[in-house]
Amino acid sequence: MTNSTTEAVQTREEPAVDDLYWRDRYEPVTEDDAFLRNIVDTSDLPALMVALAAVTGDFSILRDDLRPPQPPADIVGQPHGGMSPEQQAQARALAFDALKRVREEHLTSVGTLTAERAEDILTWITNAANPEYHPMLMHDMALVEGKSGKPAWDFSEISLGREFSVAVIGSGVSGMAAAYRLKQAGIPYTVFEKGHTVGGTWWKNTYPGVRLDTPNYAYSFSFAQRDDWPQQFSQGSEIFEYTRQVAERGGILGEIEFNTEVTSASYDEAAGLWNVDIIDAEGRPVSRQFNAVLSAVGQLDRPKYPDVPGREDFAGIQMHSAEWDNSVDVTGKRVAVIGTGASAYQIVPAIVDQVSALTVFQRSSPWMLPTQGYYADMPDSVQWLVRKLPHYGQWLRFWQHWLGVEGRQHTTVAEPGWNQPGSVSAVNAKWRQGLTDILAKQYQDRPDLLAKVTPDYIVGGKRMLRDNGVWAESLKKPQSTLVTDGIERMTPEGIVTKDGVLHQVDIIVYATGFQASEFLEPLKITGLNGTDLHEYWGGDAKAFAGLTVPHFPNLFIITGPNTGHVVNGSLYSMIEYGVEYILESLRLIIENDLKALDLKQEVLDEFVAGLDAANATKAWGHPSVHTWYKNKFGRVSQIWPHPVLDFWKITRTVNLDHYNRLA
Repeated sequence: MTNSTTEAVQTREEPAVDDLYWRDRYEPVTEDDAFLRNIVDTSDLPALMVALAAVTGDFSILRDDLRPPQPPADIVGQPHGGMSPEQQAQARALAFDALKRVREEHLTSVGTLTAERAEDILTWITNAANPEYHPMLMHDMALVEGKSGKPAWDFSEISLGREFSVAVIGSGVSGMAAAYRLKQAGIPYTVFEKGHTVGGTWWKNTYPGVRLDTPNYAYSFSFAQRDDWPQQFSQGSEIFEYTRQVAERGGILGEIEFNTEVTSASYDEAAGLWNVDIIDAEGRPVSRQFNAVLSAVGQLDRPKYPDVPGREDFAGIQMHSAEWDNSVDVTGKRVAVIGTGASAYQIVPAIVDQVSALTVFQRSSPWMLPTQGYYADMPDSVQWLVRKLPHYGQWLRFWQHWLGVEGRQHTTVAEPGWNQPGSVSAVNAKWRQGLTDILAKQYQDRPDLLAKVTPDYIVGGKRMLRDNGVWAESLKKPQSTLVTDGIERMTPEGIVTKDGVLHQVDIIVYATGFQASEFLEPLKITGLNGTDLHEYWGGDAKAFAGLTVPHFPNLFIITGPNTGHVVNGSLYSMIEYGVEYILESLRLIIENDLKALDLKQEVLDEFVAGLDAANATKAWGHPSVHTWYKNKFGRVSQIWPHPVLDFWKITRTVNLDHYNRLA
């Protein structure tokens, strides 16, 4: 970073970036020095420093000696990216002076960055990390003109009068991203949504306590950078409202057909069209034709119930966490919660003080990541800064996003020759010991529970849950019982475990997850030569970059096989990068006057071989780990094992040599 003095950032009257939450003006800073000092003292410094440099144009405050060092993620994260006390003190002094300047010069707006300035900022805030990250990060910050995911072409200019249309199945976050980019490219499209509104997971899941378990700022689109989140880990209703706003601001609501379910799709090779069969809002079967089909049905859509004898005999109320009946009052009831994964972890603390008895049935205890602020409101300093300091919210989002790009990946990589039971490397063993010590402290007064809640699988083998202490508090309450004996059967009165004990309950809650490995079920998809997709997969779903499958031309899958993430990356990044690959594929099809592109089998085979080899070197791929990340064959079909940068690179270009071109 050069120590140049003031350099103005280019400004424009019209937004030059692709952000549905863009603001031209922010509230003026009018508070006194004492107030500003408090803001600086209580704010995370990296995002604050970059925002101040951009709005004042004084990039000299981003000194090389003040770069946040960002040591590898530890069990408890280090504030300010690991800046030393001396670095923090110097940075605060510079930030205080810059914030006073914002006040005194009435700086209430800031324009886009030049690519050169963005490079300087990236070098500083990433502590000179691999420059190969920079194009990806410029895309994700969306503050450099022309560097976002917005298509740089328009259908009307390349189609030469050709008709072309796209069907999008689902209006969750994946479907909304696809619709938004299709709209920007001018490609005619229709979204089919079987529900009554947008949002997918976030309107379906209304169980008590539902909320995010990833930092909220990073859980958002690059083209819709909301900056006024009320909590770091927002409640489900807040995320649903975000999806509704994005659909409205993005102008895609008019292209969504609600209460319309797609039942099947078949490819007509002669016509080069997909016949899409739907049940429309009036309950009528209808068939429509499209040039391409984008599946955005998601992985966590179809609830999974335990295969337990007598389940239909239970005389009380039964409901899955994803199908919560809000008319049911749990007050004073005896409630059973089956499962101890992410949804159970939120439901149990939310209802434990309402019920007369709570019985939690556990098959496998989760590892938990200490997160004291999991329920906390966003700090006052953040709420003030997003109103007063131009683009602070965008930079906070970027900082959180960057910290997750590699995240805790280093803790899950298997060390060659490592043979210590219960871990895959020295750092993995260190994390296991540290997390075990935290559990021992939480349950020091309940050794009976400690033995049950200490996981027996490798750290990183499954997604860790956020731990702010309420799970332990809930399990230790007098009305709570944690049962680890397996369930043998159900009766009208309740649940019988394998030790012969009948647990009498009024309500059974299934927090048992989803049929995640059964991609695109129950849709019937028929491709070339009558090939049935589910027969082709045979229960082992595979797709190139999770996006495209041989024999199914112009069928694209968003968040398809092996695009999930555990310890690094972002759901929104995987969605956006994948959608951009799809849009590029459509451009090539239209521009080259092709009917379709059909992936070559050998390309998929080579790609999957690399995936499988990489997954075998991760904690979740260890033979001892049993998780929904693996399908019925024991193959990891859910998780992306490489750095997220690799997915970015794969999705930047469409290699036509990978495809049979159908003309």
